Amino acid sequence: MKSALLPKDDHNLNLPNTEFLEIKNLYKFYPKSNGSKSVVLDDINLSIGENEFISIIGHSGCGKSTLIKIVAGLETASSGAVYLEGKEIRKPGAERMMVFQNYSLLPWLTVRENIRLAVDEVLRNATRAEKVGLVNEHLAMVNLTAAADKYPDEISGGMKQRVGIARALAIRPKMLLMDEPFGALDALTRGKLQRQVLDIWENHRQAVMMITHDVDEAIYMSDRIILMTNGPAAKIGEILEVPFSHPRNRAEMRNSKAYYELRNHALNFLDKYFTTDE
Repeated sequence: MKSALLPKDDHNLNLPNTEFLEIKNLYKFYPKSNGSKSVVLDDINLSIGENEFISIIGHSGCGKSTLIKIVAGLETASSGAVYLEGKEIRKPGAERMMVFQNYSLLPWLTVRENIRLAVDEVLRNATRAEKVGLVNEHLAMVNLTAAADKYPDEISGGMKQRVGIARALAIRPKMLLMDEPFGALDALTRGKLQRQVLDIWENHRQAVMMITHDVDEAIYMSDRIILMTNGPAAKIGEILEVPFSHPRNRAEMRNSKAYYELRNHALNFLDKYFTTDE
């Protein structure tokens, strides 16, 4: 297991040499009425490889969701910048698709139509046959072919989230952003969907940034785990490398010494930064 407490002023020392997604000297703060600033994110530096799956963990209020929204282009940094393949991110773009904790489906459209809407909007130059093929391919990818003509209120929460994932992947983004995508699901559904998403990623590699509160989920799915200190003025505290190759077997991982060393290290970090004020 590799784990290293990052230097206070240079987080890039332990990061991979990559120029796919780069977060450089990023700050996010809000002005207060007294003229001071409320700092949410304090000097965040992070690089992500084009086929890398990372998870970000930290206590509530540490700016995890703010960070992923800045990467998505849904919020702006107060200073610093985020670059995708060398180009600064200033607004949302189809090369970065977001999957939220809530399902964000249009209730008057069927499963198929919810996915097709995204395809029509982004892939405007594709032929009708190409669009139909993409929708069908991604329905099959998330095992929803049989439910394609059902409406959101006719399917379960896990199925709704699979629609959201299929919709995000169908437009062929370069990066998938997931903000606690399994947080609203029961434990059994959560485990099945984790495996399904990991299967898809292992067969169709792309950059993934996932926000989660679940250490076991992060270890099972990620290549690296980013541990955030508490807010306000949250920083990257540590970056843990997950030493398991893909494809992954959950049972085998949980029987290994390395798994428990990594898990305990992450939990000890979170316990260190736990506060009763959450």
